[in-house]
Amino acid sequence: MNTIFPIRSFSRRIARGLAVAGVMGAFAVAGISTASAQATAGSIFGKAPAGYSVSVRSDLTGVGRTVTVDSKGRYFAHELPNGTYTVTLKQSGEAIAKHLNVPVTVGRGVEVDFQCGEIKCDEVANAK
Repeated sequence: MNTIFPIRSFSRRIARGLAVAGVMGAFAVAGISTASAQATAGSIFGKAPAGYSVSVRSDLTGVGRTVTVDSKGRYFAHELPNGTYTVTLKQSGEAIAKHLNVPVTVGRGVEVDFQCGEIKCDEVANAK
Protein backbone atom coordinates (compact mmCIF):
# COMPACT_ATOMS: atom_id res chain seq x y z
CA MET A 1 0.00 0.00 0.00
CA ASN A 2 2.86 2.39 0.68
CA THR A 3 4.08 2.16 -2.89
CA ILE A 4 0.90 3.74 -4.29
CA PHE A 5 1.35 7.07 -2.51
CA PRO A 6 4.79 7.89 -3.91
CA ILE A 7 3.51 7.16 -7.44
CA ARG A 8 0.55 9.54 -6.96
CA SER A 9 2.81 12.20 -5.53
CA PHE A 10 5.21 11.77 -8.43
CA SER A 11 2.43 11.94 -11.02
CA ARG A 12 1.00 15.08 -9.41
CA ARG A 13 4.41 16.75 -9.67
CA ILE A 14 4.65 15.80 -13.33
CA ALA A 15 1.12 17.09 -13.97
CA ARG A 16 1.91 20.41 -12.26
CA GLY A 17 5.17 20.73 -14.18
CA LEU A 18 3.41 20.12 -17.49
CA ALA A 19 0.69 22.64 -16.60
CA VAL A 20 3.27 25.29 -15.73
CA ALA A 21 5.21 24.55 -18.93
CA GLY A 22 1.99 24.83 -20.96
CA VAL A 23 1.11 28.20 -19.43
CA MET A 24 4.64 29.53 -19.97
CA GLY A 25 4.56 28.28 -23.56
CA ALA A 26 1.26 30.08 -24.16
CA PHE A 27 2.73 33.33 -22.81
CA ALA A 28 5.82 32.91 -24.98
CA VAL A 29 3.73 32.42 -28.12
CA ALA A 30 1.58 35.44 -27.23
CA GLY A 31 4.71 37.54 -26.76
CA ILE A 32 6.15 36.47 -30.11
CA SER A 33 2.95 37.23 -32.01
CA THR A 34 2.62 40.64 -30.36
CA ALA A 35 6.18 41.57 -31.29
CA SER A 36 5.78 40.52 -34.91
CA ALA A 37 2.44 42.32 -35.21
CA GLN A 38 4.11 45.59 -34.20
CA ALA A 39 6.86 45.28 -36.81
CA THR A 40 4.83 45.72 -39.98
CA ALA A 41 6.86 48.41 -41.71
CA GLY A 42 10.40 49.43 -42.64
CA SER A 43 12.15 52.73 -43.31
CA ILE A 44 14.45 54.56 -45.69
CA PHE A 45 16.98 57.06 -44.37
CA GLY A 46 20.18 58.72 -45.47
CA LYS A 47 22.23 61.81 -46.28
CA ALA A 48 21.36 64.49 -48.81
CA PRO A 49 21.96 68.20 -49.30
CA ALA A 50 20.29 70.27 -46.55
CA GLY A 51 17.09 72.01 -47.62
CA TYR A 52 16.30 69.56 -50.43
CA SER A 53 13.41 67.09 -50.24
CA VAL A 54 13.36 63.34 -50.77
CA SER A 55 10.37 61.59 -52.30
CA VAL A 56 9.85 57.89 -51.51
CA ARG A 57 7.31 56.10 -53.75
CA SER A 58 6.29 52.44 -53.90
CA ASP A 59 7.04 50.87 -57.28
CA LEU A 60 3.97 48.64 -56.90
CA THR A 61 1.28 51.01 -55.61
CA GLY A 62 2.71 54.49 -56.28
CA VAL A 63 1.94 55.44 -52.68
CA GLY A 64 4.64 57.21 -50.71
CA ARG A 65 5.66 60.42 -49.05
CA THR A 66 8.02 63.33 -49.34
CA VAL A 67 10.30 64.33 -46.46
CA THR A 68 12.55 67.35 -46.04
CA VAL A 69 16.27 67.01 -45.50
CA ASP A 70 17.19 68.62 -42.16
CA SER A 71 19.93 71.18 -41.52
CA LYS A 72 22.42 68.36 -40.75
CA GLY A 73 21.81 66.78 -44.16
CA ARG A 74 19.77 63.82 -42.90
CA TYR A 75 16.32 62.54 -43.86
CA PHE A 76 14.11 59.73 -42.58
CA ALA A 77 10.97 58.16 -44.11
CA HIS A 78 9.41 55.65 -41.72
CA GLU A 79 6.37 53.34 -41.59
CA LEU A 80 6.84 52.10 -45.15
CA PRO A 81 5.18 48.79 -46.11
CA ASN A 82 7.24 45.96 -47.64
CA GLY A 83 8.18 46.39 -51.27
CA THR A 84 10.51 48.18 -53.62
CA TYR A 85 10.69 51.96 -53.77
CA THR A 86 12.02 54.72 -55.97
CA VAL A 87 13.83 57.33 -53.87
CA THR A 88 14.10 60.73 -55.57
CA LEU A 89 16.09 63.78 -54.48
CA LYS A 90 14.23 66.99 -55.32
CA GLN A 91 15.09 70.67 -55.27
CA SER A 92 12.15 73.06 -55.59
CA GLY A 93 9.97 70.13 -56.70
CA GLU A 94 12.29 69.15 -59.57
CA ALA A 95 13.93 65.72 -59.61
CA ILE A 96 17.72 65.91 -59.29
CA ALA A 97 18.67 62.24 -58.78
CA LYS A 98 16.98 58.86 -58.26
CA HIS A 99 17.72 55.51 -56.69
CA LEU A 100 15.58 52.77 -58.25
CA ASN A 101 14.39 49.45 -56.81
CA VAL A 102 15.25 50.15 -53.17
CA PRO A 103 14.02 47.15 -51.14
CA VAL A 104 12.17 47.82 -47.88
CA THR A 105 11.80 44.94 -45.42
CA VAL A 106 9.67 44.77 -42.28
CA GLY A 107 11.51 45.98 -39.18
CA ARG A 108 14.57 47.20 -41.08
CA GLY A 109 15.93 50.47 -42.37
CA VAL A 110 17.69 50.99 -45.69
CA GLU A 111 20.29 53.73 -46.08
CA VAL A 112 20.12 55.67 -49.35
CA ASP A 113 22.57 58.58 -49.63
CA PHE A 114 22.73 61.38 -52.18
CA GLN A 115 26.21 62.88 -52.44
CA CYS A 116 26.54 66.35 -53.98
CA GLY A 117 29.83 65.38 -55.64
CA GLU A 118 28.12 62.58 -57.55
CA ILE A 119 24.99 64.45 -58.60
CA LYS A 120 26.48 67.96 -59.02
CA CYS A 121 23.67 69.58 -57.05
CA ASP A 122 25.54 72.93 -56.90
CA GLU A 123 25.52 73.14 -60.72
CA VAL A 124 21.79 72.43 -60.83
CA ALA A 125 21.14 75.08 -58.17
CA ASN A 126 23.22 77.70 -60.02
CA ALA A 127 21.59 76.90 -63.39
CA LYS A 128 18.18 78.09 -62.21
